[in-house]
Amino acid sequence: MPGTVNSVSIFVPMLVVIALTFVAFVRMAMMRQFAVKAGQDPNYYKAQLGTPEPEATVAAVRHYSNLLELPTIFYAACVTAFVLQAVTGWTLALAWVFVAARLLQSFVHLSYNNPAHRGLGFVLGVLSLLALWVNLALAIFARL
Repeated sequence: MPGTVNSVSIFVPMLVVIALTFVAFVRMAMMRQFAVKAGQDPNYYKAQLGTPEPEATVAAVRHYSNLLELPTIFYAACVTAFVLQAVTGWTLALAWVFVAARLLQSFVHLSYNNPAHRGLGFVLGVLSLLALWVNLALAIFARL
């Protein structure tokens, strides 16, 4: 993708995933609060022993946890691209594909939760992240 790219723009996709993470945290907290109000033993949260949380609460907890896993190497890729001044149109495009994939995965996970559809978002995210890192590796090796 030709053209000049403002390297600071790489932080915008990061901000979207970070915002999504905070939304997921609030949703998780709300779901746990609803579960306790519906009869979930609050002592369950000491060591997660006893009657398991309701399915919707578990899904919200897993969703939040997922946003603390794979996105960490997305953040590292974005910061690496910025530091190396390797933010190109391709870098941004791949970052935005990752964001779109995470948004798709989140929508599915927190709505009708079909694993096949959610998996599509996950695989798209993994592939875009892999491509982003290959793109960065080429930029790194070009500087050696």
